[in-house]
Amino acid sequence: MKLISSLCLIGTPALAEACPAVTDQSQRIAEIVVELGQARGEGEAQVLNRELWEIWTDAPDEIAQSMLDEGMSRRSSYDFMGARNAFDRLVDYCPHYAEGYNQRAFVNYLNGKFDEALIDLDRALDITPNHIAALSGKALTLMGLGRNAEAQVVLRAALEMNPWLHERALLEEPMETDL
Repeated sequence: MKLISSLCLIGTPALAEACPAVTDQSQRIAEIVVELGQARGEGEAQVLNRELWEIWTDAPDEIAQSMLDEGMSRRSSYDFMGARNAFDRLVDYCPHYAEGYNQRAFVNYLNGKFDEALIDLDRALDITPNHIAALSGKALTLMGLGRNAEAQVVLRAALEMNPWLHERALLEEPMETDL
């Protein structure tokens, strides 16, 4: 009996090992947000956005990275159920890793499960309040729920951090700092 339960633990990374703490990148993210506000063009902003995505998608360890990569790969090949399963395992394994929630929210959004997406986006933003992608995703999700006034407020908050977001085209009234 002990042998069977030991084998079960080996096969289940979430039970066999604990996810290490997420590396604190909040200072660099804050610097990038400032740089985005000062960017002189979309090309400069794209370089900064790529750096943000490199930070956000750098999982705490190889196990988490494997789950994240699997989920993103499955999502990009339209295997939404497989992607959801990978992201479920990721958030169970690393409950303090914002990108696991953000990616699961994206899969839920693509499946029209806006209520579930919103829960995950709020969790991602609790962990990383200046996660611009989660914030713009929340705006899109609120639009999907028909909560347009609320979505506009959230979208404006995302655009204050990154005025170069393509979602700026969804503003009902232009911002004073429109590009």
